[in-house]
Amino acid sequence: MASYKVEQLPSPLSVLGEGPHWDVERQSLYYNDIYGGSIHRYDYAENKTYNATIDGFPVISFIIPVKGNDRHFIIGTDRKVTLVDWDGRSEKATFVRTVGEVEPTMEDNRFNDAKVDSKGRFYGGTMRLEAKGDIFEMRLGTFYRYDAKRGEFVTLKKKIGVSNGLCWNETGDLFYYIDSCDLDVKEYRVDANGDLTGERVVIDFRVNGEKPSFVPDGMTIDANGSLYVATFGGSTVYKVNSKTGKVELEIKLPCEQVTSAAFGGPNMDILYVTTSAKEFKTPQPAPAGALFAVTGLGVKGTPMYPVDLS
Repeated sequence: MASYKVEQLPSPLSVLGEGPHWDVERQSLYYNDIYGGSIHRYDYAENKTYNATIDGFPVISFIIPVKGNDRHFIIGTDRKVTLVDWDGRSEKATFVRTVGEVEPTMEDNRFNDAKVDSKGRFYGGTMRLEAKGDIFEMRLGTFYRYDAKRGEFVTLKKKIGVSNGLCWNETGDLFYYIDSCDLDVKEYRVDANGDLTGERVVIDFRVNGEKPSFVPDGMTIDANGSLYVATFGGSTVYKVNSKTGKVELEIKLPCEQVTSAAFGGPNMDILYVTTSAKEFKTPQPAPAGALFAVTGLGVKGTPMYPVDLS
């Protein structure tokens, strides 16, 4: 069993830190604070986090670099994918244009987690706003991929509670997905178009049919195919064997609301973990909301990709 070390990195305490994305070229981790309305870049060489806001966008669901322009990023704003310009250092980023919008009449929904596959295709899903009630009450979300050539969103799954944790295996033919309200991780086969078939439950976190004390949130994968599932309310990232569904390691964090994870660093062997400082009732004590680095896991992650908008 791997012995690991958890280190808090110099970063602001996020209201709801999310969306970690490791950029190999810039040796930086990009992530966002959903309800802090900010985007962040942790610079590995400087061991420093740069923070920015965008006027007019108080809620930001994700941040992903854009292929071919090192100043351009897409962010999630309400039910839109929005293109912004940021130099990675300034305290302000600027709006460029709206890439696309889903569910224009569903004002109580917003985008949540989103990622990009090895072909540069955007995948992301929606959820009902947390302030509108218990997340388990209604399934108003939809999971999409974006067809950049046609400029349209393709529906992959409907009746989603909270669209979360997305990752692909190294060859890109298997996709792993979390709807937090299902309390499990599902596997799909990916066809040539990027559509999903053949649903299989990898792990169900219920115990004897009862809900656990947490919900599965963001997720990443290592080069061996093991999944790393963040638990909101569980103080843990679970390492899960994607073939057997067995928990291989419990990575403990010094705060309760663990939101997502991504591998990065010069050797792709550091697990970066985002957290949340404020549930929707009770603020959590520090270091909740911090960015953490987990080392000593003895594995490497798989690359993350910029979105191709061409």
